[in-house]
Amino acid sequence: MLLETERLFIRYFSEEDKGDLYDYLSREEVVKYEPYTLYSRQAAAEEAARRAEDPDFFAVALKSGKVIGNLYLSKGDYDTWELGYVFNSDFWGNGYAYESAAALITQAFEEWGARRLVAMCNPQNQSSWKLLKRLGFRREGTLIRNIYFFCDEAGEPLWQDTYEYGMLKEEWRADADKECV
Repeated sequence: MLLETERLFIRYFSEEDKGDLYDYLSREEVVKYEPYTLYSRQAAAEEAARRAEDPDFFAVALKSGKVIGNLYLSKGDYDTWELGYVFNSDFWGNGYAYESAAALITQAFEEWGARRLVAMCNPQNQSSWKLLKRLGFRREGTLIRNIYFFCDEAGEPLWQDTYEYGMLKEEWRADADKECV
């Protein structure tokens, strides 16, 4: 196990997580803004095996052991790391994404040498950008029709906009200090 919070374990994936991964990646509302479609049981098993080998993916599990989502944190250039997250819709609205992301952000800044974190989301994904704001990220830009994951029936790209967010290490510490008061 990597991290423990009041209600959660944050750890690396294992192949045994395939059932829980399928449970949330097979839901339309969960993958709506992701660059992939609904997962089959076989695809979830293959993805669990792949993530078990990928140190950038973290399983977020209740203390009962059930994986309810995942975090992604990948180191880029200039000590800048990118954060991402996907959670089972059965557990939305309970603060699990905030709790787990805050723990991983603290780990990145205090233990792994991160200088800056970035995150991106679709402007229509209000829950995602509200979470980033609550975590202390600032919106640094809006990219207009900058990316597509799918095409229409005619093969034309379905372009999407992207909100870009960022946070510096010293901003996280200042935000963390406010949380303790």
